[in-house]
Amino acid sequence: MRSISLALAGLVLVWTLASSPTAHAQQSATNPQFDAELAKKLGADQRGMRRYVMALLKTGPNKMAAGPERDAMFAGHFANIKKLAAEGLLVTAGPFDGVDGWRGMFIFAVNSIAEAQALTTTDPVIQKGEMVAEYHIHYGTTALMEIPALHQKLTPNLP
Repeated sequence: MRSISLALAGLVLVWTLASSPTAHAQQSATNPQFDAELAKKLGADQRGMRRYVMALLKTGPNKMAAGPERDAMFAGHFANIKKLAAEGLLVTAGPFDGVDGWRGMFIFAVNSIAEAQALTTTDPVIQKGEMVAEYHIHYGTTALMEIPALHQKLTPNLP
């Protein structure tokens, strides 16, 4: 009788462990679309994600008046964006609506805020004080790394 009780207890234990959420997570199916070479190239971890730094651009202390100097500053801003994107350091950038001083954002493919700060200081709008940056670590899909290449395919006229 004791051996039957032990056997039943063992079966209950095995069934409990096999039906737990942890057991299901460990039995996940292999992704047939997984591209190991692409994942490595883009820096993906086991979840297909990576670390980025987002810089929120806000209105700075030195609003420049409209005119040639402001136009030159923004021409340099866009040239800097293009350069950093071409180097694979800037994944995406774009403006906000300006509400509450929010002007735009950069998402950098770097691991630290210090690296993002160094890149942001190369931008004329930051150098002139037109904008200031606030930094945040972001853990997101590695697919963001493909945005610059996709954007080129969607833009009929390049500046």
